[in-house]
Amino acid sequence: MFDKLIFEETRYEQLMAEMSDPSVQNDNARFREHSKALAEIQPLVETFRRYKDVVRQLEATQGLLEDPDMRELVQEETKSLEATRDALLAEIKGLLVPKDPHDARNVVLEIRAGTGGDEAALFASDLFRMYSRYAERQGWRIDVLSLNESGGGIKEVIALIEGQRVYSRLKYESGVHRVQRVPTTEASGRIHTSTATVAVLPEAEEVDIQVDAKDLRIDTFCSSGPGGQSVNTTYSAVRITHLPTGLVVSQQDEKSQVKNRAKAMKVLRSRLYEMEMRKQQEAIAKDRRTQVGTGERSEKIRTYNFRENRITDHRIGFTMHQLSQALDGDLGELIDQAATFFQSETLKEQ
Repeated sequence: MFDKLIFEETRYEQLMAEMSDPSVQNDNARFREHSKALAEIQPLVETFRRYKDVVRQLEATQGLLEDPDMRELVQEETKSLEATRDALLAEIKGLLVPKDPHDARNVVLEIRAGTGGDEAALFASDLFRMYSRYAERQGWRIDVLSLNESGGGIKEVIALIEGQRVYSRLKYESGVHRVQRVPTTEASGRIHTSTATVAVLPEAEEVDIQVDAKDLRIDTFCSSGPGGQSVNTTYSAVRITHLPTGLVVSQQDEKSQVKNRAKAMKVLRSRLYEMEMRKQQEAIAKDRRTQVGTGERSEKIRTYNFRENRITDHRIGFTMHQLSQALDGDLGELIDQAATFFQSETLKEQ
């Protein structure tokens, strides 16, 4: 790691020197290229230099420990400097993690009830409320693209979440979530286990995924469920099948066929984009121990135990006993712990 830091510091100094060269200053393309490179590594270099300065201060204090009159003061100063050193080292490790090009994107969030019948649908509803409340705390906007309710809960919901760096915060939430609790209909007090599936897909734009019209089969049909007088009277609902992959997306929430088609295409592009991302990641890291941000849905990632007021993230071995707060949208600690773990795993592979 320190070899990498020394290399980046040397490169930073070379770029700074070249920026003063008139030939670079007079070449707009080279000047922009140098400016961009400097902006990318400047936070890392500056943090590394602060780290080295603190290490030098620590070394300087060691000689003062021999002075009895100074020992207590030096020990306090040493403790403070060591804390600063450790914090800077953690910051450096974070800065060394390769930037995910999708971090700044909005996301398409998909939640589906799994095993457990009506209780699974209720849990899916709890999860959607949890992420919705978290999004509100972050100042993000949620647009429900599709909602299929069942038994007082949610069988499936698809929503677009828009805001600052949404994918960077939610990308580790994909997977199977498990709940352990006593259903309200359970007279004997027996704990039931149910599951719901969460998928977090980076929003794909048209420039990311080009969908050929000849690869699509578009069917229209009468919408069903709540919706007013237009239900079962107009062919506003849309089902789009992507023939090469077999992906099917249905949308009927809007009264307008045009709006339903636009929403369905947004979901289809995001799913195709996720498939492409997964192919690339599997090709690059076929033997990786963990799949970071691939949207794998078969892995049980978290358990929500109501009786113990506990949430356990099985991937990282982290447990907290603030279940009610988390379900109310207080997910900061859970998300931070997962991000730190997976960033560390990524660093080990560098």
